[in-house]
Amino acid sequence: MAAINREPLTAPHRTRNDAVLAVGVAVLAVAIALVGGEGTRPDPLGWTLLLAGHVPLVWRRRRPVLVLLGVAAFVAPYHALDYNHAVPIPATLLALYTVAATGTIRRTLLTAVAVLGPALIINSFTNPSGALELLRISGWIIAVLFFGLDVRFYRQYVSSIVERAERAERTREEEARRRVAEERLRIARDLHDLLAHSITLIGVQTSVAAHVLTADPERLDRKAVAQALDDIAGTCRTARGELRTTLEVLRAHDAVVGVGGDLGAGGGSGSGSVSGDMRGPLPGIDGLAGLAESGRVAGATIELSVRADGIPPSVGAAAYRIVQEALTNAVRHGGREDLTVRVGLWTADGALRVSVTDDGTGGGANGGANAGGGAGSSDGTPGFGLVGMRERARSVGGTLDAGPGPAEGFEVTATLPLPREDEVR
Repeated sequence: MAAINREPLTAPHRTRNDAVLAVGVAVLAVAIALVGGEGTRPDPLGWTLLLAGHVPLVWRRRRPVLVLLGVAAFVAPYHALDYNHAVPIPATLLALYTVAATGTIRRTLLTAVAVLGPALIINSFTNPSGALELLRISGWIIAVLFFGLDVRFYRQYVSSIVERAERAERTREEEARRRVAEERLRIARDLHDLLAHSITLIGVQTSVAAHVLTADPERLDRKAVAQALDDIAGTCRTARGELRTTLEVLRAHDAVVGVGGDLGAGGGSGSGSVSGDMRGPLPGIDGLAGLAESGRVAGATIELSVRADGIPPSVGAAAYRIVQEALTNAVRHGGREDLTVRVGLWTADGALRVSVTDDGTGGGANGGANAGGGAGSSDGTPGFGLVGMRERARSVGGTLDAGPGPAEGFEVTATLPLPREDEVR
C-alpha cells in the first residue's frame, strides 16, 4: 500500500527500483518463451528484440510515453515475425500501466487508440480468423489502462487527504501560536495596568515623605510623614494583592483558556482580569471612586463625573483601565504640584464616552512621549501606556485618542460602543 500511495514521479530510488523491475519482467518473459506456447520460439533475432524491448522500462517513470514507444519499437517487429506472442505481454502491459498511472485521462485515451490500432492491425495479418483473439487483446489493453487510471485517482485522493491533514495541522499550529501571542499580550497588559498605577503612586508618596523630611528638619511634621508612609504601605498591600490575584488566575488553567477565548470575542482583557484588592472580577466604573481617591492621595485634585448606568462588565472594565492609566500618566507627567485632573464618563449615541484631561505640562514637555507610546519613564524612555489604552478600547470595539489639550495639559478621550439590546439577549 505504501508503494501504491507513493507518487511515482517523486518516489525515492525510482530508477534503481525500475531497473530491478525491468530485469524481473525480462526473466519472466524468458521463462514464458522457454516453456513454449503459440508461435515460434524466439531465435537470436527474436531474443534480441525481446530483451531490447525491456531496456526502456528502466526509465518508465521519467518518460512514460517515450518508454512505451521504445517498447513498441521492439515488440511490434517481434510480433510481426510471429514469435511467441505471449512473451512480451508483461513488458507491454507494464508500459501501458505506467502511462495511465502517471498521465491525464486525455493522454490515456490517446494512448489506448494509438496502441489498439496497430495491435489489431498486426493481429489481423498474423491471425485473420481470430476474432476472439482481437477481443482478448483489446480487453487486456483497456483493463490495464483503466487500472492505471484507478491507481492514479486513488493516489490523488490519498494526496488530498494528506494535504488537508497537513493544512489542518498548520492551521492548528498557527492558531496555537496566535493564542500564545494573545495570551502573552494580555498578561503584559494586565501586569502593566495592575502595577504601573501603584508604582507611580508609591513614587509620588515617597517623594512627598522625602520632601517633608528634608524641608524643615527642625520642625518635622511627624504626622505628615506617618501619613505618607501609611499611604505607601497601603499602596504596597494593594499592589501585592493585585499581583497575587493575577498570578492565581494565570495558574488556573480553565481561567486562562476562558480569557484567551474572550480576547477574540471582544470581551478583551477586562473580563478576564482581576481586581486590585479582591479576588472577584475586575472593577468597572463603580471602582472609579477608588482611583480618584488614589490620585488625591498622590497630591492631585481629581474631579470625577459619572453619568452612566447599566454598563456591561467588559465595557466597564475597559473604561476602568483607561481611566487608571490616564490618571497614572497625569500624576507622573503632570509637572506641577497643584495638578487638576477632570474625569468624565457618560453615555451618548449608544456608546460610553470617557474623557480624562489635566492642566499639567504633559501636553508640552512630555507631549511627545505621551503621544508616541504612552507614559515614559523619568529618563524619557517611551512606555506602553497609550498602547495599552488603545488596546483596551479596541478589545470592546472602541477607539481612543490622546494628545495635548486644546489649551494646556493632556487629554485622553475614548468611545466604547455599548452592545445593543438584541445582542445582550
